[in-house]
Amino acid sequence: MNRLWRATMMAVTSFSLIGLPLAGPTFSGAAVTPACIISLSPSATETLYALGVGRAVKAVDSTANFPKTGLPPRRINAFNPSLEAILSVCSTKPQLVLISYDANQVQEKLQAQGILVLKQPAPANLAGAYSQIKQIGRAVHKARQARNLVNAMRRSINRAIATVAPSATHQRVYYELDPTFYSATSQTFVGSILKLMHVVNIADAKGVSNAGGYPQLSAEYIASANPTIIFLADTLCCGANPHAISSRAAFASVSAVRKHHVYGLNDDIASRWGPRLTQLVRALTRDINLAQKK
Repeated sequence: MNRLWRATMMAVTSFSLIGLPLAGPTFSGAAVTPACIISLSPSATETLYALGVGRAVKAVDSTANFPKTGLPPRRINAFNPSLEAILSVCSTKPQLVLISYDANQVQEKLQAQGILVLKQPAPANLAGAYSQIKQIGRAVHKARQARNLVNAMRRSINRAIATVAPSATHQRVYYELDPTFYSATSQTFVGSILKLMHVVNIADAKGVSNAGGYPQLSAEYIASANPTIIFLADTLCCGANPHAISSRAAFASVSAVRKHHVYGLNDDIASRWGPRLTQLVRALTRDINLAQKK
């Protein structure tokens, strides 16, 4: 499984929101946006820019690539962050650092320096994603903007999900994370979204090793489960596409392959839980509805 998903797996098994009181902190006694923010979470980075505080973001992790313009040139490896690298970004200590998992005990080290650390692992569901966006809003004193963003996202997502008929329960879905057949159960974030769409997730089947919500399936198992829809969340990292899927051993007889119900997703959007969640949900519901019509 690719490195990003290994890190996400470690984070998702102990989901919590820590490092920030419910009311949100203040900086220098005033309700102002911190002047130096470092984001080691691409999801948090997207949220910060959506809230209009991108200018205060002085460094991001090496995988951040959205928004397409305006990201700071300074990059820090979130898989192996150093305290020295983080402290050297600004002329003074950063006022806020966002992380999705605690590599190298960076959270404890930063907090020992008096720096606020907001840790946001992969959420368990949509409610958790919305909560994280609001939490970031409080931290940067954009609470109203964060509420408005969440409300707009919720409306868009609810409308999309409502388009999927309850009869979609006959659709069996294989959601691929990488070409070695890692998938996501309904206990994961993306799996919880699929569950709202009434489909059957083949990774949930009895006898499949849960593996923290991300089991590694086999070609033989997938073929025997005969999914009617295949989602590929490994198109960018690994070049997965419908043609390549059809050439895999044992896949030629799979219903989704025979009926051309194999759909590629944008890896980045599919692995993040920020404002672009609406795009992921619309893509999933669109493709499920396409499969329903054929």
